[in-house]
Amino acid sequence: MHLDTLLDESISRWDLLESRFYQAWSEGCLPREALATYAHEYGAFISLIPKGWKSHGDEKIAQEERSHIDLWLEFARHLGVDIGHPKIPAVKELITTAEELFSDATTSLGALYAFEAQQPRTAASKLRGLKDHYNFTAKACEYFVLHSQDEHEPALL
Repeated sequence: MHLDTLLDESISRWDLLESRFYQAWSEGCLPREALATYAHEYGAFISLIPKGWKSHGDEKIAQEERSHIDLWLEFARHLGVDIGHPKIPAVKELITTAEELFSDATTSLGALYAFEAQQPRTAASKLRGLKDHYNFTAKACEYFVLHSQDEHEPALL
C-alpha cells in the first residue's frame, strides 16, 4: 500500500465534512453569526499556513498562501468581522498545535498534508453552502472557489 493511501485512510477518521458544523453550513442551517465567529476564529489558523510551507522549505507556496489570507479576510469582512485572536478553546488548541507542528520541517509535512488533503472537498462543500443558502458576493467566496480546485498542494508534499 502506498504511503499516500495510508495517510488518507488515517485522515478519513477526522473527515471535516462529517462534523455537525459543516453539515449545518451545507444545509443552510448555520446562523450567519456562527459563520462570522468561524471566519474570525479560524482565520488565525489560515494565517499560519504560510509558516508550515516555509518550514517545509517551499517559499513559493508560502508566498502563495500569504495571498490567500487576503481572500479569507474578504470572506470575514463580508460577515462584518476581522481575523482575530481565537477565544474558543478548541481553536486556541488548534493554533497552539499548528504553531508547534509548523515550526519544524518534518512535522510541518504531516500537518500540512492533513490539512491540504481535505481542503478541496471542504472548500467545495462550503462554497456550495454559501451559494445555495447565504447571500455572499463572488468576491467573498474567492477563497473557497480557489481552494475547491486546489488539488496541487497535497501532491507537493
